[in-house]
Amino acid sequence: MRRLRHAKIVATLGPASSDRATILALFEAGADVFRFNFSHGTHADHQARYDIVRDIERDIGRPIAVLADMQGPKLRIGQFEVGKVTLQAGQEFSLDRDSAPGNARRVCLPHPELFAVIAAGQSLLLDDGKLRLEVLDSDAARIRTRVVNGGVLSDRKGVNVPDAVLPIPALTEKDRRDLAFALDMGADWIALSFVQRPEDVSEARALIGGRAGVLAKLEKPAALRQLDAIVHASDAVMVARGDLGVELPPEQVPGAQKRILRSCRIHGVPVIIATQMLESMITAPVPTRAEASDVASAIYDGADAVMLSAESASGAYPLQAVAMMNRIIAEVEQDPLYRDIIDAQHPPPLSNKGDAICAALRSVTQIVGAVATVTYTTSGHTSLRAARQRPSAPILSITPNRATARRLALVWGVHSSVGGDVHSVDDMVALACRTALKEGFARAGEQVAITAGMPFGEPGSTNLLRIAEVWPAAAG
Repeated sequence: MRRLRHAKIVATLGPASSDRATILALFEAGADVFRFNFSHGTHADHQARYDIVRDIERDIGRPIAVLADMQGPKLRIGQFEVGKVTLQAGQEFSLDRDSAPGNARRVCLPHPELFAVIAAGQSLLLDDGKLRLEVLDSDAARIRTRVVNGGVLSDRKGVNVPDAVLPIPALTEKDRRDLAFALDMGADWIALSFVQRPEDVSEARALIGGRAGVLAKLEKPAALRQLDAIVHASDAVMVARGDLGVELPPEQVPGAQKRILRSCRIHGVPVIIATQMLESMITAPVPTRAEASDVASAIYDGADAVMLSAESASGAYPLQAVAMMNRIIAEVEQDPLYRDIIDAQHPPPLSNKGDAICAALRSVTQIVGAVATVTYTTSGHTSLRAARQRPSAPILSITPNRATARRLALVWGVHSSVGGDVHSVDDMVALACRTALKEGFARAGEQVAITAGMPFGEPGSTNLLRIAEVWPAAAG
């Protein structure tokens, strides 16, 4: 099933999308990647959904990517004597290490590592930013604050610290257990929550050991201060606008999103735009006009993928949400301005063989009118470099490695397929023409532009460019 669009759709699975019929319908409506949110559900729940996804993949014959999203270090306050309190603007309020139930003057903050990095003048945000506290002073046992924005505060609400790099690992003990399970299950991508520095990505990469791609979720201002280093260290990036929108002023989020997109384009790293994209469709069958514009803006900006969270996981209209996102993407990509904008954003090729070949591939495709760009890849490197160029012709990616094919299902413009090993250039050209004909990318007499790396099977060796004409015999 070929997608007639470049950008991809990530759909989160959950209680509203757990049976085979619904998951198949989501795929047919346009979902390319299924996200498993390890903040919710049991391992048994995730395994059951994973088995369904793989069963559907076998039936349709097209690779589907599975993204396992780790919960990450979520900071929370303790409990109150009466379950909740009301804080007034201007009053003092303390967070301390005393485990006794809190009241209107204090509450426990069971995260001792925070006390060493909090300083006067910094802010603490509670309950997804609804309440704001200004730090007056702190020591090893207490953080004394003044309430800036008051309101009702109840047990176990989250704490965000936008002004400090927290000395906590990106993977908690729960995450490590979930990571081991997700890898054994067969996840193609592992998403790390609350990444603050490139070392967080490196730590996870060592644990993953090449069994899945590493995706960094950018949702803290600290990550933006090392943006290029984090993007360079990652296999993919997610603009997680939920917590990012809590810790940054709302007016700064659009600019941060564009900065992240630009960095990912430069480095050739796939990027997902996520959170609240079609939020109203959790309870309504159609989105707001602002939400449709939000999705469209991400596509005009060249995002690899856009993501649905609660809309497809627990909402009342999961199928309609995916179908709507599919229609928005298709409409944008048919706009004549879309190609002008994508070309205007095009970064120059990096100084390596892969980018040089793929930049030439983009030009050759336009000059000769090739109907498809065919990449033969083992690791996925060639297809990623081709996607960085954002060619006008679709990218037909052929790999003998099913795990690689699944990961590439996330990438802009890539139609991912599994093909056999090749041992010569003639074998590769024949396979490329045969696959292009079979998958509906070319007809007899049309030309395709082909790139690969020699020797075959050596990752990162993109160095070959070939133009070939497709003939009916290629189908044999």
